Amino acid sequence: MLSEKIRRNAESYVDSGGFRDELARLVSYPTESATAEGRVAIKAYLDEVLTPALTELGCTVTEHANPDPAGGPFLVGTRVESADRPTVLCYGHADVVEGLGQQWSDGRDPWRLTVDGDRWYGRGAADNKGQHLVNLAALRLLLAEHGELGFNLTMLFETGEEIGSPGLAEFAAAHRELLAADLFLASDGPRLDAATPTLFLGSRGGLGIELDVDLRTDSYHSGNWGGLLRNPATTLAGAVSSLVDGHGRIRVPELLPPELPDEIREALADVRVAASPGDPVPDDGWGEPGLTPAERLYGWNTLEVLALGAADVDRPVNAIPGRAKAVLQLRYVAGTDVDRAGELIASHLAEHGYPTVDVSITGRFAASRTDVDGPWPRWARALLEEATGGNVAVLPNIGGSLPNFVFTDVLGMPALWLPHSYPGCLQHAPDEHLLAPIAREGIVLAATLFDAIGHPTTDHPLPTLGREDAR
Repeated sequence: MLSEKIRRNAESYVDSGGFRDELARLVSYPTESATAEGRVAIKAYLDEVLTPALTELGCTVTEHANPDPAGGPFLVGTRVESADRPTVLCYGHADVVEGLGQQWSDGRDPWRLTVDGDRWYGRGAADNKGQHLVNLAALRLLLAEHGELGFNLTMLFETGEEIGSPGLAEFAAAHRELLAADLFLASDGPRLDAATPTLFLGSRGGLGIELDVDLRTDSYHSGNWGGLLRNPATTLAGAVSSLVDGHGRIRVPELLPPELPDEIREALADVRVAASPGDPVPDDGWGEPGLTPAERLYGWNTLEVLALGAADVDRPVNAIPGRAKAVLQLRYVAGTDVDRAGELIASHLAEHGYPTVDVSITGRFAASRTDVDGPWPRWARALLEEATGGNVAVLPNIGGSLPNFVFTDVLGMPALWLPHSYPGCLQHAPDEHLLAPIAREGIVLAATLFDAIGHPTTDHPLPTLGREDAR
């Protein structure tokens, strides 16, 4: 169990303003991966922030080119204490989404940390600079106290997570020896809610789907041609409803997971979603029937319409449009086969009378998770429950997508995610913020897990070192 001294030092680092001041420096780098200016800032962030931070931890630091020209470089820090000690792989991303500076409230600057009570506003404060700073701080505290970590450390930072992690899987496959570890432990995404420390074990996958009904170049008067010409907007509406009905239920069996395993149902039995103040209330009768809200969010698939349009909806004219388009997204759990999704959707639409709808898959992110009953999740849960008095949520995966498959499937190791944010943090939107109490508690929880790896006890022995429980 974490010593009282380390716990006090962790809490004091936040209470004294040290964490806030360090985060302010990190936020000041406008590391947008989608812009040329941002990529310059990313290089400076690697050189001026992360390399010194990793060097301070006794790491040898190397920068690696991305095998995908669409992505930026990777930074790897390695600290080897002994060949007979376990190795932990940690991860973070240096990039952020667009700052959207003109849209922030009260004149806030996305590149300047603004404190308003417990809310610390700034782009990247929650996603992901504040989160990887929590872990760096926890490691520093342990090293200062013990003079060692007690395990070997590899830290991987990518620079393109916000644009889909181009090249990450290829880089990992090509550098298996460099990144080999007994356990992956990182922080990204949100907790279940602001008050509940959370451990999640993977992520749902994402599949972008575009439907296009392009029937003619011109629009034709609805009075003269209505009832004679096929309306692409009406066709598209029918096509969408044949895929997902008006109550959010997926109508294509091949887009559903094969089952909801008993262990996943059990893990989610006491999980309550949308429990933070200001959260919208889940709608009754929406989504897959017979499932709880937690099961629908973390254990099942959803097909959402993200955009739908024909002509100009704000200034319609009395004419049948020539074209209509829709953008959908399938969020899917591990075990769902999406390799032939485009072909299956097109076949389903043709069978239901919509052969004129063109189907395109516009992007995909793989789903993956570590076994919820595996030894490492059980080990981590016991430690976190002891540290918090039992108030811990363990989720099989988050509802969104992260490159978890790179670590579980490509590198073949169990993955634990300990998030230091919450669903209402407004990541990717104006007014992104980190909650100070979560950062304060997060350093303690991260230090608890790291310290238990380096200094196991009879009450909390390490699981058998290996990778057999990742899938």
